[in-house]
Amino acid sequence: MEWLYGRQVARLALAAGARRRPHKLAVTAAALADLQRHSVDLRGLPVEQCETLDIERLCGSREHQGVALYVEGYPYVNAQRLGRRDLLVVLDEISDPRNLGAIVRSAAAAGAGGLVLPKHRSAAVTPAAVKASAGASEHFDVARVANVVTFLKELKRDGFWVYGAAGDAAASFRELDFDGKVALVFGAEGKGLRLLVRKACDVLCAIPVRAPVDSLNVGVAAALFLYEAQRRRGP
Repeated sequence: MEWLYGRQVARLALAAGARRRPHKLAVTAAALADLQRHSVDLRGLPVEQCETLDIERLCGSREHQGVALYVEGYPYVNAQRLGRRDLLVVLDEISDPRNLGAIVRSAAAAGAGGLVLPKHRSAAVTPAAVKASAGASEHFDVARVANVVTFLKELKRDGFWVYGAAGDAAASFRELDFDGKVALVFGAEGKGLRLLVRKACDVLCAIPVRAPVDSLNVGVAAALFLYEAQRRRGP
């Protein structure tokens, strides 16, 4: 069990189709009025009105906006289930939950079928990641795998093209063929893709940047790849 926080997070976590069950809402009077203005369904949910500092103590963050929602742990899906989708995101040891949340938000907005994380040495879908996703994680499938390289090889056997983002690649992401089943792979902040993960990709490609900039934040890079894929694949 854990406390999610933020008004938009609460709106999506309490909306129809959310992936986990809420058990309790701690909220300031102002934030409760805001949720009610947005027609959030609170029927059957225990609601406790609190002061701002009480909510900060519950969730451990000052970014709560007067709302904390007590929920079950994030329900990861089976990775094999995602292999039946057409557009996937695979993250290789992303460590910052804010980057993870931003990528989940972009992936959901661009219509990706899911996202895959390694079980070890990786950020997880924590409340900080949920906040960074603006609640999109509560309506999006995320899986964890023991070995990213093995998973990519399985995707390729299932007909996926696997594209890795690498700043030193000669090819541009605009040259990719986004038809059919595609997996987009993004590496860790600073380090990029690990060597074996690079070798498991069909193509490595970069986002052209102008000096003095030599790279983009991984969340920004993922958004650019995803929206290029969406543009090319059509509605």
